[in-house]
Amino acid sequence: QVQLVESGGGLVQAGGSLRLSCAASGGIFSINAMGWYRQAPGQQRELVATITSSGSTNYADSVKGRFTISRDNAKNTVYLQMNSLKPEDTAVYYCNIVVSTSRYFSNGYWGQGTQVTVSS
Repeated sequence: QVQLVESGGGLVQAGGSLRLSCAASGGIFSINAMGWYRQAPGQQRELVATITSSGSTNYADSVKGRFTISRDNAKNTVYLQMNSLKPEDTAVYYCNIVVSTSRYFSNGYWGQGTQVTVSS
C-alpha cells in the first residue's frame, strides 16, 4: 500500500521561505513523475511544479524564479523550496507522485496536504 507523507508547511511572513517534503513508501517498484499542487479556499486545485524521473522541471508562471522543485530518488522524496513567499501563495499544498507498483501498473497518489499561510 503506497503512502505519501508530507511535512514542512506552516505560517511565515511575506518574503520568507519554507521547504515542503513528501516521502513515498510501501509497495514501490519505481517512482515516475512527482509534483506539487495547491488549493486556496474557494479555488480549484492548481499545478505548482512538476519534475520528471529524468529531472526535467516545469513551473506555474506565478512561482517561476521563487520556487524550486527537486527530488531524492534514493529516499523516494520530492521537495519544494519556496522563497520570497507572497500572501497569494497561501493554500493547502499537495504532493502527487506517480508510482509503479509493478512493471505493468502505475498510479498517481496524493499526499494528505499541508497548510502554507503567508501573512502580509
